[in-house]
Amino acid sequence: MEFSLTTLGTASALPTANRYPSAHILTVRERLFLIDCGEGAQMQMRKAGISIGKIDNIFISHLHGDHVFGLFGLLSTFSMMGRTTPLYIHAPYRMENVLSFFKEHFGEGLKYEIVLVPVKCKEPEKILDMNSIEVYAFPLEHRGETYGYLFKEKTPARNVHKHLIEPNSLSLYEIARLKEGSDVVRNVSEMVDGELVEYEQILKSEEFTYLPYSPRSFAYCSDTAPFEKLSEWVKGVDLLYHEGTFGDELAQMAASTFHSTASDAAKCAKAAGAGKLVIGHYSSRYKNVDNLLLQAREIFAETYSAKEGAIFDIPLNKYK
Repeated sequence: MEFSLTTLGTASALPTANRYPSAHILTVRERLFLIDCGEGAQMQMRKAGISIGKIDNIFISHLHGDHVFGLFGLLSTFSMMGRTTPLYIHAPYRMENVLSFFKEHFGEGLKYEIVLVPVKCKEPEKILDMNSIEVYAFPLEHRGETYGYLFKEKTPARNVHKHLIEPNSLSLYEIARLKEGSDVVRNVSEMVDGELVEYEQILKSEEFTYLPYSPRSFAYCSDTAPFEKLSEWVKGVDLLYHEGTFGDELAQMAASTFHSTASDAAKCAKAAGAGKLVIGHYSSRYKNVDNLLLQAREIFAETYSAKEGAIFDIPLNKYK
C-alpha cells in the first residue's frame, strides 16, 4: 500500500536550468494527488512515468504564478486525452477567475467537468473525505491567501488475534463487535462447589484485537513565513514538506518576503515531532543547496533536500 511523495519541481519564483517550479505528486494506494502545478508540471510527470489520467484531485496552495502556470497546459492535455470524468481543484476562491478565463478561451470541446472546491479557513479544516484518506487545509503566512494541506490515512479496521478465537469460542457476532472496538459482555453460568453461579464476562477489544498498521500522514507547507501554530497543526506528521527558500545568511530577506529559511523549516519539523522533513522551493540564487541541507540538519537530523524526480516513501508501519 504505497504512500509516497514525488517532487517534480523545487524552484521558487524563477526556474533554473535544473529546477522546475513547484509541483508534487502524492501517491496513496494507487490514487494520485497533484499538489501545486508550476510551469512544466506535466512534462515532469511524463519524465517520472506518472499516469496523468489517474489524477482526480489537484491542490493549489496559492495563486502565485510559480505554483499555477502549469495548470492550463495540464487541463488542455486532459481534454486531448478524451477525459470525461470530473476533475476537482481545491484552491483559494480566486481560482474561479482563472478557471473561467481558461474555459472561455481554451475550453472549446471540453468533455469533462472542472469542479472548483474553494478553500477558506482560519484553522485546520477537513476538505476531502475518501475511503482511505482525509485531507485538511490550513492557512499559511504568505503574501495573499495561501494554504497548506495535510493528508491523513484513516485508521484501519482492527483485526482479531487468531490464536484467541478458538480457545474463547468467539462467535462471528462477537468477532464483529470486537473489531469495531467494542467490548463484548457475556452472561456466563457455571457450577461452583455444586452451586450454579451466574456472572458477566467482559472481553476487551484492546486485548482481543490489534491495528494491522499505523496510519500514515503527509503535510505540505509552501509558501510561508514561520509561525507558532504551524507546528501544532502538523503535529506528529510522518513526512513534512516545508519550503526552505533561503539560507540563514538571507534570513532578513526571507522575513520580508514571507518565506522561510531551511533552518525555519527544521525548527517547525522538530517542534512538530515530524518523522522526516523535505525542504524545497529553493531561491535561484543557490546553484547548490547542500549548505541549506546542512543548516537544516543541525536542527533536525532527518532532513532531506528535494530534487526533481525524487521519491520519498512513507513505509507501512505494521504493528507487532
